[in-house]
Amino acid sequence: MIDDPMDRIAAALERIAPAPLKAPDFAGASAFVWHTAPDRLEPVARVSRIDLDLLVGIERARDTLLENTRQFAAGLPANNALLWGARGMGKSSLVKAIHGSLHADFPELKIVELQREDLPSVGRLLNLLRGASERFILYCDDLSFGHDDAHYKSLKAVLDGGIEGRPENVVLYATSNRRHLMPRDMIENERGSGINPGEAVEEKVSLSDRFGLWLGFHTCDQDQYLSMIRGYCDAHGVEIDDATLRAEAVEWQATRGSRSGRVAWQYFTDLAGRKGVALR
Repeated sequence: MIDDPMDRIAAALERIAPAPLKAPDFAGASAFVWHTAPDRLEPVARVSRIDLDLLVGIERARDTLLENTRQFAAGLPANNALLWGARGMGKSSLVKAIHGSLHADFPELKIVELQREDLPSVGRLLNLLRGASERFILYCDDLSFGHDDAHYKSLKAVLDGGIEGRPENVVLYATSNRRHLMPRDMIENERGSGINPGEAVEEKVSLSDRFGLWLGFHTCDQDQYLSMIRGYCDAHGVEIDDATLRAEAVEWQATRGSRSGRVAWQYFTDLAGRKGVALR
């Protein structure tokens, strides 16, 4: 029998505390999504991705990230990577495609998607992955930080790892439209209004410096744009002559006001629908 009030409180808290999170069966899937409240890793039955060979105009970034990932999958040292630049140019597609291309040779290589808003929980996720025998690409898409956003401090746990260090079986790949993950006006405001503006800017800008690889993605030209679409047509068996494809694709990009891999896929999706070809 517990007589001390503090002991009774401690016992009650122990009863209502959630059980320690158990690692899922990582052998059951190649990809997982991290959720909180409650913490859990949900397996993904089918990853939405395209073949690596269909990514056109980003060959340098592709080869660099592929080699870095192959080293990591083989148990060798590898860098965290920041994929930044023009929207719709295949940053997130490249991460998923590289994982898909290597998974057959390295079945222990898994990918875990982490949402930006769940960054404060990343320490708990790392503790879960640290003891596993598998190797994990921790993938955070569309990463950026705004004014008064302290989530960037949680990201340092992945990049630096604190006193424990980053788990050797985890590497972080993040995508962002911003090279320094912060809006330019935010950096300028820090310079102009901070008590120690240089220190404030350094704290925020240095976050991107913690990524060993910076891979830039830039707007494609028209020939690359058309090559993307032709590659999709060949891969999915959609027949169209070059002159018609060029005329329609150029008109499509004009109506969208931009040219990118995403716009190329959107035109191809429309074309495949009109040709009666199902995409799988």
